[in-house]
Amino acid sequence: MRKLLFVVIATFSLGVTAQEENIRFGAKAGLNIANIAGDAVNGISSRTGFHLGAVVEIPISEKFAFQPEVLYSAQGYTMDETVFGIRIEGTTKLDYINIPLIAKYYVVKGLSIQAGPQVGFLVSAKGEVKTAGIEREEDIDDFYKSVDLGLGFGAGYQLDMGLFFDARYNLGLSDINDVDGDDDKNQNAVIQFSVGYKF
Repeated sequence: MRKLLFVVIATFSLGVTAQEENIRFGAKAGLNIANIAGDAVNGISSRTGFHLGAVVEIPISEKFAFQPEVLYSAQGYTMDETVFGIRIEGTTKLDYINIPLIAKYYVVKGLSIQAGPQVGFLVSAKGEVKTAGIEREEDIDDFYKSVDLGLGFGAGYQLDMGLFFDARYNLGLSDINDVDGDDDKNQNAVIQFSVGYKF
């Protein structure tokens, strides 16, 4: 059993070594259409934001690759309601450092389908409210958990020159709320469109 384990490890190591010269580093940026899913989401709409960061693509075989990323991602949601004749516009800004660990399968040259887990670290949470011409913004970090777990899946196309395009949906798996006595559970839900370049 030990010999078999060593053989598997050695074989994998040789495969990685053979692919090292093809490892590509790069950067990406793009559009977020962010929202939340779960309980009590009536009247909630998407927040338009952005993401940017670094990627590295590690080939495993001709068809498979592993792509870890580190991204700053502006997420959250908006609301627009009228209460007792008074219009209330609100934006909840939830900004994360996300680390997706993406597995890629190349269907044909350049075209890949992608999926993998993601962990996010909340770096800023602010609530912005506008009513009767008055705007106010407050820190709301205490109402949201500092770590978010999710799953990303989508597709991408990469040109030989290094330019690439991705479309991805990030589905939150963990409750982002951190309010005592509140049984509502909500998850992040983010659509991303990216453009990037690998060296």
